[in-house]
Amino acid sequence: MSPEQIVTIMSQGINTIIVMVAVLIIPGLIVGLIVSIFQAATQIQEQTLSFLPRLIVTLFMLIFSGHWLLKQLQDLFNELFHNIPNLIG
Repeated sequence: MSPEQIVTIMSQGINTIIVMVAVLIIPGLIVGLIVSIFQAATQIQEQTLSFLPRLIVTLFMLIFSGHWLLKQLQDLFNELFHNIPNLIG
């Protein structure tokens, strides 16, 4: 197994992780920014007002994109397991 193959496998895994996390985190960040702007404009400083919308959006994204996330993970592992004979010898 060459160093190039190891780097390729690691980069595929890291890219998959980054994409999977970004799908869940970025909508929550956007909603959190919108709620923070709303709180600053109205001077309402309620902790649950910023937490609850982000939680709901994150759960909605998990439900909405859960199938796609599992498919991405499954594709990565299938590719790794099918390439094991090529990587060994």
